[in-house]
Amino acid sequence: MGEAKYYLLRIELLDVEPKIWREFVVPYDISLDRLHDVVQIVMGWEQSHLYQFVIKKKKYSEFNEYIDDFEEVKDSRLVRLNQFISRKNQKITYEYDFGDGWEHEITLINSNYNSDYPYELECIKGERACPPEDVGGSYGFTHFLECISDEESQEREEMLMWVGGEYDIDEFDLDYINFELIKYYNYARLRALPWFEE
Repeated sequence: MGEAKYYLLRIELLDVEPKIWREFVVPYDISLDRLHDVVQIVMGWEQSHLYQFVIKKKKYSEFNEYIDDFEEVKDSRLVRLNQFISRKNQKITYEYDFGDGWEHEITLINSNYNSDYPYELECIKGERACPPEDVGGSYGFTHFLECISDEESQEREEMLMWVGGEYDIDEFDLDYINFELIKYYNYARLRALPWFEE
């Protein structure tokens, strides 16, 4: 058996300022449906909406029957990341929540990352908090940030109550993200066992 190989990826949420991004490590042959799960964790999304990867104008998702009646959507569970990218700076697109229209760019930073981390999934660094779910896309997020930063805004209290009382755009908790990745890694391994039933 050869030595395990890892990719170092960078993901950036497009059309928002200031930039929200992460760098994280995955096995090079991770399936796209599992990569979706990892992206949800490292970014801070809540698995509340449909997603798809767009790679060379082809779409991949688990929920192809719900996404596009006119264009074929391939099964993300049946393909692996290294089938699409293998060289530094190659990119793929990840789209989440078709209502809000969040588009992310995923870039391969290192195709042979040296990782001795025991859980195979690790967030290395990043900046800023994920937008709240259902905030209304990049336009709604901009409005949300303006409201909560304006002490005199009539919407400020309502907006803060909606997100649970507080929101800090600069918050980035690396330890929490990696804790969640460890939980996911252990659960995913368990699911792979032939006797496991959900």
